Amino acid sequence: MNGTAGTTPQDSAYDAAATERWAAEPDKRPGRTAFQRDRARVLHSSALRRLAGKTQVVTPGTRSPAWDASPRTRLTHSLECAQVGRELGAALGCDPDLVEAACLSHDMGHPPFGHNGEQALNEFAEDCGGFEGNAQSLRLLTRIEPKRFVPDPATGDLVSVGLNLTRAALDAATKYPWPRGAHPTDPHSPKFGVYEDDLPVFTWARRGAPAGRTCFEAQVMDWSDDVAYSVHDFEDGLHAGHVDPNLLLAEPERADIWRVAVGRYVPADTDPQELADALDRLVDQEWWPHGYDGTALAQARLKDATSQLIGRFCLAAEGATRQAYGSGRLTRYGARLVVPRETRNECAVLKAVADRYVMQRAEQEALRADQRVVIAELADALVRRAPDGLDPQFRALFDAAPDDRARKRVVVDQIASLTDAAARALHARLAAPRRTR
Repeated sequence: MNGTAGTTPQDSAYDAAATERWAAEPDKRPGRTAFQRDRARVLHSSALRRLAGKTQVVTPGTRSPAWDASPRTRLTHSLECAQVGRELGAALGCDPDLVEAACLSHDMGHPPFGHNGEQALNEFAEDCGGFEGNAQSLRLLTRIEPKRFVPDPATGDLVSVGLNLTRAALDAATKYPWPRGAHPTDPHSPKFGVYEDDLPVFTWARRGAPAGRTCFEAQVMDWSDDVAYSVHDFEDGLHAGHVDPNLLLAEPERADIWRVAVGRYVPADTDPQELADALDRLVDQEWWPHGYDGTALAQARLKDATSQLIGRFCLAAEGATRQAYGSGRLTRYGARLVVPRETRNECAVLKAVADRYVMQRAEQEALRADQRVVIAELADALVRRAPDGLDPQFRALFDAAPDDRARKRVVVDQIASLTDAAARALHARLAAPRRTR
């Protein structure tokens, strides 16, 4: 299938190839740009709404005395990422709707229980191509999310083309533009952006793109993602009482933070002194939330600190990129986003603080172990009992699948679509009774 760009007004920085869709279709509301349509489709998708029930740091629907009633979810993170990305992209000359669409959709493929669920599903799917949240996002955008159906040229049957986004939008949402095992510098990397049976639309979306290189809009999305979750996870940890600002001044605690950061959030050869300098730069700022005690005044200061951090990280990237490329519009493959090493280190330190004090708590590890059991047992139950347990959408795909490998991929798609609560409920119905026998 090769679509056409349509008749909507077109930004001169994006050519007809960038606004082309996999399946040609008319615009129902003339006057909108192609990227405004892309943003609207993502925003109104059921896959985006389901992110409200998927783990970011704290499992949705759970509370502790320290947490308020509204911890961040994958949805709120995506909305915050989109706000950061839209403004940064616009400042550098990108189409803001295009960047926002990419930011909104970048986490749509995440399964229940966040990265923990992702690892469990990857183990289950090892013999049918593995599982990766970013590859699943592409699959949702181009196949699973029910929006547009077209006749299959070979059979005449109606087949889904997902949201049928533009080439530029799919490319902008792609963090890892390679299939499993094809990382350009690390063949053992678990990160990839497309499953084998989605290669046709991936190849179409990447037409004309340099191999292994992300487009400029995807780089803006990726940095906005880093900024949003590093700052907001730190904010949530502080607000919950898991992070004590005073401990960040103690050398033994700081050494723990460096151990978490090196190799995970910064390259393995990073000198811990660089991270110490990065944290010191942040702590020395007048707006740093010293002595946070949860009062209304302290909460207001913390909100100001998050705004200051986001502005600091984005302005550093904007300034360095402008210094490298000048004042013109930067789009697609005309530039690379430049983020100073010092800024990346500051962002990494915040990630490591949240990791050390929030994600590594003992009760969190116990919860993650239980979540892995739920995913493994649910997957086993669905394989044994399918199509029982599958939603109508996936039941039809299961019945039409040509072989066991394809049927297993349908089971993976079903599990990945579930919210945390829905996964537990389906597990209770299909798998929990087996435990009692």
